[in-house]
Amino acid sequence: MDIKTNTIAGWALAASGAALGLAIVGGMVFHGERPEKMGYAIEGVEAEGGEAGAEAQQPIATLLASADPAKGADVFKKCAACHTINAGGAAGIGPNLHGVMGKAIAAGAFGYSDALKGVGGNWDWEKMNAWLLSPRKFAPGTKMTFAGLGNGADRANVLAYLNAQGSNLPLPAAPPAGAAATETGAADPKAAEAISNAQAGPTADIANTGSPASGAPSIDPGAKEKGAKAAE
Repeated sequence: MDIKTNTIAGWALAASGAALGLAIVGGMVFHGERPEKMGYAIEGVEAEGGEAGAEAQQPIATLLASADPAKGADVFKKCAACHTINAGGAAGIGPNLHGVMGKAIAAGAFGYSDALKGVGGNWDWEKMNAWLLSPRKFAPGTKMTFAGLGNGADRANVLAYLNAQGSNLPLPAAPPAGAAATETGAADPKAAEAISNAQAGPTADIANTGSPASGAPSIDPGAKEKGAKAAE
């Protein structure tokens, strides 16, 4: 009986040692550190220190110098779930955005939130860039559910596209090399605070949601034609 007990105990001790050894070896071979090069791209995850991160840190005036309205039209498809942009287009979940650049913030008959109305001023390049970066930080309490666009080049392209749709404001002069993106240049303290809040705590690309607006180009190909007729 004692021999059998000792034998069992010996096998149990040997098995424990083998398991411990395998765990150590496994930990050396399979570790949880991020690989130097990702095996495949994951949508929504940007490479650390990559071009997108660098673009996000550049002043918007610098990015606008190479912005492409055609690319902005493609990015704007994310916005078309809630907004129309054709002349005379109907408001949906969000207001029509035709000619929005240069207009007073929260101007018009649309039911804007008090949070956005409180920012004041006009939609200039800096304010619209900060709004697109993080609406909920730019105007805490806003009704807009879109989390924002984290990629600086995407925002610049969308700004160029918005500007081409009935606004046509002159592009801002590019700042000196090395200028920080956090230099807002906004004279209005409320606007400057809103811009700083958006840049300091962006919420971009987190749970972007929204239902298609009635008459939005994304679900109604004839919206542009109807809007043009209404504007005549």
